[in-house]
Amino acid sequence: MPNWSELIKEIGQLGSPFDVLRRKYISDLSKYTKRNVICYYSGWLQKPELGAAVAVNDTDKNGLMTTINGLDTSKGLDLILHTPGGDTAATESIVDYLWSKFAGNVRCFVPQMAMSAGTMIACSAREIWMGKQSSLGPIDPQFGGIPAHGVLEEFKRAYDDVVNDPRTIPVWQPIIAKYNPAFLGECEKAITWSTSLVDGWLKRNMLAAEQSRDVIVENIIRELGDHSVSLAHNRHLSAAKCKEIGLKVHDLESDQKLQDKVLSVHHIYFHTLSSTSAFKIIENQNGMAFILQAQQVLMASPQMQRHANGQPRLQSPIPNPDDEATEG
Repeated sequence: MPNWSELIKEIGQLGSPFDVLRRKYISDLSKYTKRNVICYYSGWLQKPELGAAVAVNDTDKNGLMTTINGLDTSKGLDLILHTPGGDTAATESIVDYLWSKFAGNVRCFVPQMAMSAGTMIACSAREIWMGKQSSLGPIDPQFGGIPAHGVLEEFKRAYDDVVNDPRTIPVWQPIIAKYNPAFLGECEKAITWSTSLVDGWLKRNMLAAEQSRDVIVENIIRELGDHSVSLAHNRHLSAAKCKEIGLKVHDLESDQKLQDKVLSVHHIYFHTLSSTSAFKIIENQNGMAFILQAQQVLMASPQMQRHANGQPRLQSPIPNPDDEATEG
């Protein structure tokens, strides 16, 4: 019979009701597919004030290392992905790590959105599964919300206008003055970097066996990477559109049981991210989890600020830099 302290420890390991439900549904999905399952979820829709903390970054690799450790990698991986995107360098590192562990035997499931760098991760998989409600997005690099393609297009337009009609110089001068040669070079390099990564990943895995591989990949890169084609970085590309441009996309609706299990997982993650302080969760079918949480700071000096009802005022949640990997 367990003693008092052992029972306390066991209660702590069970976690909250959200933890229990997530583990139940992720385990159920893994048993159905007979594959490893890792859920990689960001709470950017629930906690947009956290900014870059909810995006793909180098910290996420620690979460993947935590959740992959101990798995039988010969079973492959089903990656359930929900993210706004993020850092290109972190994305490259994450994809390289997943490749080293699973040798391309990765299926990416997108229950709702995997945008920008999330789309890049999806393109590195063997296949993508999407529903009618799912979206991928353009991969064109951004600098503080400004598209790198847009900067180069604007500079070229200014150059052409000035060469053809020098009278336009006063119009373009204050606009072009905000750019420097180094910035233009960085835009060019960022575009080359992101497109070359996706080009290589598609040819290595998803489209490796396609006879017209180079032509298909060229079209995908143009559709996803060229700002003049996609028109907006936050554009939502449906499963039908993704198939149209050449990506190997399977419909979740084609397997009703699989769709139900994937969406059950998705819904419990939304409940967790909406009702708790968690803003990023990376978790496998065995309950091994890496959870980052936001903390609230109580303003108590020099004099406690209070609302009209007399309760202490809380600032908006901020990321806790001391959060570490947990097991639920």
